[in-house]
Amino acid sequence: MRLFRADPAAPHHTRNPSDLTSFVDEVYATLSRLFAYVAVLALFAVLGIHLWKQLPDATAMAAPAAASWSVAGRSAPAFAISKIDLQDKTVTYEILRRPEGGRKDVFRWADADGAPAAELEIYRPGGEAMGPAITEIAGRLDPGGIRELEAAGIVDSKFGSVTLLRPARQDGSRACLGFLKQADAPDLRMSGWTCQGASLPAQRAAIVCMLNRLTLLAAGKDLRLAALFAHAELRRTDCVTSGPPALSTDWVMGSENPLLRGAL
Repeated sequence: MRLFRADPAAPHHTRNPSDLTSFVDEVYATLSRLFAYVAVLALFAVLGIHLWKQLPDATAMAAPAAASWSVAGRSAPAFAISKIDLQDKTVTYEILRRPEGGRKDVFRWADADGAPAAELEIYRPGGEAMGPAITEIAGRLDPGGIRELEAAGIVDSKFGSVTLLRPARQDGSRACLGFLKQADAPDLRMSGWTCQGASLPAQRAAIVCMLNRLTLLAAGKDLRLAALFAHAELRRTDCVTSGPPALSTDWVMGSENPLLRGAL
């Protein structure tokens, strides 16, 4: 009987040390690339967050420059105020424009010491949105003071009823009275204030006389503006009533008892 000799069993798996080293190197290389990729993403994320936080500030700085009013020195005056006894008051006329087409004609009066005494603004908006009227009047009436106004009655002018406004809280300084008149056709807003007059009725009368003596010099192609002033002239009344003129310290009125309409 022939005997068969069994050979030693060969190993099932054999590893070469050089192969194991290559595998470890590949793992390290992969991890290194992964860490570098994550680091780059983190850098972009930090940079993006920084730019996002800076965006509101940049927008806030660019917006006023793009939407600011500018003095239109070459524009011809469109309005005038006639028959005003200026006495010791000085008057300036300024025209402001916006790129969207808005225009403001602003009359300002100052006393002998240069302190603001009164203001009248005629605002014809263009493509821009008109800001809150009361807020704007409050800011012009007292730029560094209280910005809250309350209703102070209604007076009648040649343009119709005019809303009166006064500071909600008096801080002991001089008393001033604001006013607002909004027209729909054409889109036009007349607003302003006066600090002249020894009493509230005198200031009301001063506002009425200021508006009644406002005249149109040039309407351009705006036929509705011309029609507004033409119809207003039919309603215009003189500021001086019949009889002896009343004594007054105001600069645009001859009577301290104007025609009032509405709550005092």
